[in-house]
Amino acid sequence: MTATGPRNAPDVVDVVALGESMVTFLPSRPGRLADVPSFERAIGGAESNVVCVLAAAGHSTRWVSRVGADGFGDHLVEEIGSYGVDITSVRRDPARPTGIYFRTAGDRATDAHEVAYYRSGSAASAMSGDTVDLEAVRAGRVLHLSGITAALSDDCLALLWELTEPRPGRPLISFDVNHRPGLWPDADGPRVLLDLARRADIVFVGADEARAAWGLHGARAIRNALPEPEFVVVKQGRGGAVAFDKDTDGLEDADGTVTLVRAPRVDVVAAVGAGDAFAAGFLSATLRGLPVRDRLRHGHLMAAAALTAPGDLATPPARDHADRLAALDDTAWGTLRLGPGWTQAVAPEEVRTP
Repeated sequence: MTATGPRNAPDVVDVVALGESMVTFLPSRPGRLADVPSFERAIGGAESNVVCVLAAAGHSTRWVSRVGADGFGDHLVEEIGSYGVDITSVRRDPARPTGIYFRTAGDRATDAHEVAYYRSGSAASAMSGDTVDLEAVRAGRVLHLSGITAALSDDCLALLWELTEPRPGRPLISFDVNHRPGLWPDADGPRVLLDLARRADIVFVGADEARAAWGLHGARAIRNALPEPEFVVVKQGRGGAVAFDKDTDGLEDADGTVTLVRAPRVDVVAAVGAGDAFAAGFLSATLRGLPVRDRLRHGHLMAAAALTAPGDLATPPARDHADRLAALDDTAWGTLRLGPGWTQAVAPEEVRTP
């Protein structure tokens, strides 16, 4: 809380995230959902994943959402709060349930998986300007949103229009496109996501989803379609990530990009949660005022932490460890290889290939 703010105003934190989180049921063994005999309970939510990682990395964060007045809601709030995230602005809905979903052990980025969502009519789908604490939502240096929320209901979409409206004192808006075709009931989803992204300050989008949603091929085409944001970060999987910065948009290299950072080689354990972790790493470095190259490198390092651990959330590397790796020269960065347990290493040499 600022010294001049209202007595009951919420504390201003580094990052606020608004969005639905659900209880996730992970299979006890590979196979079709029809064949899996039992599941283990976890949590999943694009926006809450980001603030959980940021909180574990030492930032002050808040999650704003709605959950049911049920045991699953209890579990979500307690688990997310255990990361150090402020959960005091999460509201309980006695009439609507907490969303849940089941998934198979396959890679969610391919067709080798099944996901069964039970989120229709959930408490979070009733988020609106009247049912969430807007003062708490806006009390952050950064407000992180995603396109998933826009697809949940008309009220949720109206809330995102309200939060992304240009206005004095608006927090920095971070927007992860997160195109989920199955959530949109009609063909308007891609257009809505493009319009929302154009109102943000920082946009995260995968090259593959931009191609599927908007028919755009290549990072430059994506930037041309999103001229307004200060930063557009295009994730290209193993090819790395490209950041377009408005302040340096004229300083292009031979490939027509501004800053390209290749991803380190990673021994993948589970391909889930990496996109959210990447956003957390980039935002963490942005809050610290680091150069664009290092923001992308911190994004890759946080993503690597998620990829080398099971589940959506993983313990990030200590800040000084991540800083040492991000400061490597280009040759050393290019030889970096990260495997399970790398976040516990005490020196860069321990995670580099011989």
